[in-house]
Amino acid sequence: VQLVESGGGLVQDGGSLRLSCAVSGRTFGSYVMGWLRQAPGKEREFVAAIGWSDYSTYYADSVKGRFLISKDNAQNSLYLQMNSLKPEDTAVYYCAARRGTGGTIVAPDYWGRGTQVTVSS
Repeated sequence: VQLVESGGGLVQDGGSLRLSCAVSGRTFGSYVMGWLRQAPGKEREFVAAIGWSDYSTYYADSVKGRFLISKDNAQNSLYLQMNSLKPEDTAVYYCAARRGTGGTIVAPDYWGRGTQVTVSS
């Protein structure tokens, strides 16, 4: 199983970025897919999730209204559109998958190597 993130980078306060995750190695019909992040000196935290077989979405309160998670089942891809970025969004962002349906991701079964997002003030 491979989850490969891309799209991270350096952006100014208030800017936007779109993260992508290429999914391969198995089918994820009964999985929740999503994004986690980890800032320096902080614990990993949940950002957003979406059911692979449905379109139910979940967001952390800190990103609600600014971030949008989406997927393309035909392309086996997951996306995270991040708008109105803030310096506190600076972190390594990980694509992740958890067995089951619905809900957030706290303990993923699979995750990628991460992509760095840095928001300058």
